[in-house]
Amino acid sequence: MSPRPSVSLLLIFFLASLHAASPVDGGSTTNIIHETCKKCAHEDPNVSYEFCVASLESNPYSHCADLRGLGLISIKLLRHNMTRTRAYTEKLLQSEKMDPSVRACLQDCLELYSDAVPTLAEAIRAYKGGRYDDANIDLSSVMDAPSTCEDGFSETGVGSPLGRRNKDAFRLSAIALSIVTMLSRASH
Repeated sequence: MSPRPSVSLLLIFFLASLHAASPVDGGSTTNIIHETCKKCAHEDPNVSYEFCVASLESNPYSHCADLRGLGLISIKLLRHNMTRTRAYTEKLLQSEKMDPSVRACLQDCLELYSDAVPTLAEAIRAYKGGRYDDANIDLSSVMDAPSTCEDGFSETGVGSPLGRRNKDAFRLSAIALSIVTMLSRASH
């Protein structure tokens, strides 16, 4: 038997396995991110497609995640944002030279974010347990924190030093809620 047929068979086998292992979407590993963000933005006016894609793609694990994985990533991104915003607020409150109305608003925001962080831990536990309705409730309550924080500054007429952070927290909440809602519908 000549070695040529076995080399040809190996080549055919290699090419067939390479084709079978390649993604169906032409090589795009982020297609699920774009599809998910497109659907989220279509279903929820609080979700920006561009912000959604940029946020999810910022996590290196998102490129190999399915929808359930993206949901967990979105909640963890939100928790990270809120934890960092809480720490930033604590740092701002250490300043001795601060308008009393700004200080009062920051203290209210600190309390809101301090309550939100453990609620997000609960949301993650519920999510991992497949209890999407419970995760949805937790995420909905957390979504109010950045809006309430901003409202405090608006009511006093003082500029918010947390404006960008609050906006991002709200937008991340909307993404997480949208994905959890998709999964909830699919599981019923």
